[in-house]
Amino acid sequence: MSFSDLGLKPELLRALAERGYATPTPIQLQAIPAVLAGRDVLAGAQTGTGKTAAFVLPLLQQLSVHPGGRAPRVLTLVPTRELASQVAESARLYGRHLSVRVAVVFGGVNINPQIATLRAGCDLLVATPGRLLDLAGQGAVDLSHTRCLVLDEADRMLDMGFIRDIRRVLKLLPRTRQNLLFSATYSDPIRALARDLLHEPLAIEVAPRNATADLIEQQVYKVAREDKRHLLRHLIESGNWHQVLVFTRTKHGANRLTQQLEASGIRAAAIHGNKSQAARVRALADFKANKVTALVATEVAARGLDIRELPQVVNYELPNVPEDYVHRIGRTARAGASGCAVSLVCPDEQPLLKDIERLLKRSLPVAAPPAYRAVGGAAPLKRRA
Repeated sequence: MSFSDLGLKPELLRALAERGYATPTPIQLQAIPAVLAGRDVLAGAQTGTGKTAAFVLPLLQQLSVHPGGRAPRVLTLVPTRELASQVAESARLYGRHLSVRVAVVFGGVNINPQIATLRAGCDLLVATPGRLLDLAGQGAVDLSHTRCLVLDEADRMLDMGFIRDIRRVLKLLPRTRQNLLFSATYSDPIRALARDLLHEPLAIEVAPRNATADLIEQQVYKVAREDKRHLLRHLIESGNWHQVLVFTRTKHGANRLTQQLEASGIRAAAIHGNKSQAARVRALADFKANKVTALVATEVAARGLDIRELPQVVNYELPNVPEDYVHRIGRTARAGASGCAVSLVCPDEQPLLKDIERLLKRSLPVAAPPAYRAVGGAAPLKRRA
């Protein structure tokens, strides 16, 4: 089946063709007709399945039918700045041949230009919860005309403590509206939110619960904490890796590892919550342009980084929340491509590894690390079991 079989307008089909997309993914196949029909949707889809287009395309079509005023008619709530930018950019690309106005607002940047944008008017608003409430508190955004609410990466928003903000936003919306909830994992809080929010939803699940992409080759190396950076450098150099996304648990750890990689001759940049938005955008742009080999990120970047054909993801430190492992490694093997996810696990992270395996309902393959040298030409380190 092609996109033309789903009832999309010629303008949207043209934009899809220009992007090289001809065949809808499973979630697009199910969600697009449902959204066009005005149904509520509860979609369980891991990252990289094409879920953004699954809601953006039909909503653009709905918005293009009747011109609106200044107030947004579609509100999409997302957990991070990066995801907000990505969703807004996708909406602009897919809607380039339609007269649909897209705006995006998030924290960490000057609020005044965002106020000016909203006063000029928009049809589809993409927002992080905190900044949206700030704008609402200043009377800069009118949500009384919102006909559809999208919660994207809803599980991540709950993980980040946004449930109170979400409920405050809900009070600003009309009671009668269409609701779309997208989540990579189905926790009990997500199911509770879905019960409160959705009316007779179409339930879509395109992958098993908390599954990781089938095309991702997963590998665990057990290594002493102090040897991790040396092994990472060896993997990058010996594997001739040109693009690797490396996850740490803390902002300080991300900065330290970035400095260590740079000192060993590997081009690296860090991206985390303490970085300015301009620095984050620049680091991501340099990474996509292959000016940076290793992008070192904290959990804030586990969602919303849309990097085509990203071949490698490394868990330099395992996440405290096992579901975050799924989100992290889902940055690779997107849109049908293959990918590799490597985890460097030191002894005190063994319980975290067990939690991840319990979530995945299977053991992850463990291999002995290859022989590698410490930076500075030290003798080869022993392989560790």
